[in-house]
Amino acid sequence: MKILKLAIYKTYAIINSNKHLKRFKPVVEAADEFFFGTDKVTLFTPHIEDGIDIKRYMSFVIIGLLPATIASIYFFGPRVIAMIAVSYIFGGLTEVVFSAVRRKPVHEGFLVTGLIFPLVLPPLVPLWMVALGVVFGVMFGKEVFGGTGRNIFNPALVGRVFVSLAFPSVFSASWKMPLSDTITSATPLVGFKSAHAIPDLYSLLLGSQPGSIGEVFRIGIIAGGIFLILVKIIDWRIPLSYLGMVFIFASLGNKMNPEVFAPAAFQLLAGGLLFGAFFMATDPVTSPFTKTGRWVYGILLGVITVSIRSLSGFVEGVMFSILLMNAFAPLIDTIVVNLRFKEIRK
Repeated sequence: MKILKLAIYKTYAIINSNKHLKRFKPVVEAADEFFFGTDKVTLFTPHIEDGIDIKRYMSFVIIGLLPATIASIYFFGPRVIAMIAVSYIFGGLTEVVFSAVRRKPVHEGFLVTGLIFPLVLPPLVPLWMVALGVVFGVMFGKEVFGGTGRNIFNPALVGRVFVSLAFPSVFSASWKMPLSDTITSATPLVGFKSAHAIPDLYSLLLGSQPGSIGEVFRIGIIAGGIFLILVKIIDWRIPLSYLGMVFIFASLGNKMNPEVFAPAAFQLLAGGLLFGAFFMATDPVTSPFTKTGRWVYGILLGVITVSIRSLSGFVEGVMFSILLMNAFAPLIDTIVVNLRFKEIRK
């Protein structure tokens, strides 16, 4: 590590001595902070005992994603590794370009975006499509708003929506069965929509049903989500209210019209609901910051997800519901704060 530290210091010296290279200083700073931590500390009280900076936050999220990621490689083979590598390379280059143009530091936020994006794709998506989608997601989901911390929408979901709408055939007829070379056009949600077929719930939990590469092993998703809650990286209110509302609304809908509304237990385990509830809806930048707002946010997510799944032409409502509620998160917080401090405002 001493050799690496010395190399970084020498790179700093070269960049500082050449005005044409100074725009690349954020890249070197990002590498320095990634390997050796930040030197930005407070000089005066008050101090916080255990602050979570961006790097530590993102590192814990990646740890939480490891069970689903490792399972996806097991279920779908080494091609998953290639998809993740392409996502990191092209998305990372997009971040570097914008950081160089703005002369701002490269933040570690992309460490999570670059992993989540391929995990929400079908296993047979062409690699060039992975590259195109992650560049679009980073550019139009984050960078146009000013970069990390200023984005309104989850960039991984922006990229996912873009490729699914631009290339719908890949997302409708190219699903691969886990641990098999069998290609199918029917995911569990499609099966219910077209033929009211509901697979065994244990097969959904254990990952033997087709789906996006990161969503099939739901036991791993639940384990990773609980880990993030225990280490206080995500707020339990959002996944609890989201999943709870899906269960309640789906139960009521199934009782009134079982032909349209799938059973609640199936809704919880099918599609990308668990993955979205734990790893995307809880994004601290695009979700509400007030506790009450997070309850409202999760409840509305549940209502919208079940409504889209049951009443629209789309079989999966998670990505659309999260993006829609990302847009409403600031308004929810504003309403909550205004109601909470109404007397003070007067």
